[in-house]
Amino acid sequence: MSMTRQNYKKDCIILSTLEELVPKEHLVRKLDNCIDFTFIEELVKDLYSEIGKPSIPPMVLFKLIFINIIFGINSMRRTCEECKVNIAYRWFLGLSMYDNIPNYSTWSKNYIRRYKDSEVFNEIFDKILNQAIEYKFIDMESVFGDSTHQKANANKNKHKDVEVEIVKKVYEDKMLEEINEDRITHGKKPLKNIERTEIMFNEETGEVIENVKTKHIKESLTDPESGCFHKGEKEKCFAYSHHIFTDKNGFVISKTTIPGNIHDSVSFFEAYAVLNSKYKDKIKNVCLDAAYTTPPICREIILNNHTPLMPYKRPMTGKGLFKKYEYVYDKYYDCYICPNNETLEYSTIDKNGYKLYKSNSEKCKNCPLKEQCTKSKNCQKIITRHIWEEYKEEMNENRYTKNWQDNYPLRKETVERTFGDCKEQMGLRYTRYRGLQKNDQYSTLIFACHNLKKMANWKWKKDKKHLNLSVIFKKITNIIKIFKQKAICLF
Repeated sequence: MSMTRQNYKKDCIILSTLEELVPKEHLVRKLDNCIDFTFIEELVKDLYSEIGKPSIPPMVLFKLIFINIIFGINSMRRTCEECKVNIAYRWFLGLSMYDNIPNYSTWSKNYIRRYKDSEVFNEIFDKILNQAIEYKFIDMESVFGDSTHQKANANKNKHKDVEVEIVKKVYEDKMLEEINEDRITHGKKPLKNIERTEIMFNEETGEVIENVKTKHIKESLTDPESGCFHKGEKEKCFAYSHHIFTDKNGFVISKTTIPGNIHDSVSFFEAYAVLNSKYKDKIKNVCLDAAYTTPPICREIILNNHTPLMPYKRPMTGKGLFKKYEYVYDKYYDCYICPNNETLEYSTIDKNGYKLYKSNSEKCKNCPLKEQCTKSKNCQKIITRHIWEEYKEEMNENRYTKNWQDNYPLRKETVERTFGDCKEQMGLRYTRYRGLQKNDQYSTLIFACHNLKKMANWKWKKDKKHLNLSVIFKKITNIIKIFKQKAICLF
């Protein structure tokens, strides 16, 4: 049997509309079905002049960005080239086969001249999220928080050493008040150092010098606003961190972007404040991983009338020694009781908010459990307890409840899954921009597109299910009518 060749006809004429050529199940149809994109025109109306040459519709520009992110193209130049030949993209943009696709530089020029200093990116994010809330796709009873890093567009080998001031944490003033109250109660002098400063004495001049405490960090020469990220086995690089909260269904309800050298336990307070400013009363549980199990974070969540759900974190004690939980704390007498039933009395409290409890070294010398208790030369056991430790203990008690068992395991299906999808499909793994503002705005669009795609698929399935049910109901109704007609004829 001989092989035949097909004659390709490249000059064929297609007499069809774009509506007919776009597949019925294509993602662009689902996106267009779930929300009315004309809201973009209202958001940017004040950024355009009423006179002059007509501009490219802003809805087309932002739809180009949506195509860029949702379909993982990650290049505006390539996105415009794809739109020239992709019928589905043209249909989504609202352009015919004869309309010109905007030049790739049009978006960047509009961004610099109009959108850069506006709130349009956050407004688009909020509008898409509010639309999902209207569809009742959002369940905020339990929220899941975490952060991930996005590698910056910067060479990790090009940096300089910079000395910066140690920034005071948001809770330090309140903590200092309680520290001083505790010190006064125990007959000690209150601490006067509110700011992060140290007092030094110049022996030559006899002057007392107050120096602000500083630290040395690596600052990128390419993108100074990024931070040097180094965590566990991950590659050391300059990066930005995105702290997000998702609901039970995996929709992103809040996000914050910061430099990559800020720890999760520090960035939490800013991200949590953004979340509470919008949805505080709708939230019941806050699920976080072990990096957030600190007394200040537990206190912040509990004081906001939310239930913290976090995993167990093993005590970091030496091998062969008693764990901290084997020493019983007596709240009434404010002391610890060791496994040998001896007391560790309160000694003092440091500026970091940790109370020190010390044992009697004379009794410890002849203790049969000394080798399992302490290896200090002066035979004295010291235990520290944070001034807000009771909040952490209250959080630990939640691990034994059904609420924890039902909600905490969902982290891997919500916030972790969101990070995975956005990194693999929407360009969250690497950034193409430099500067905190640009990366904050672009990441806002990435998470907005994540919500948009998820909402579009859910809405399409819901409509399809209702359509199938209506068809079935109509068939059943017709069968009943026919049955009634035949029954009448029989009688």
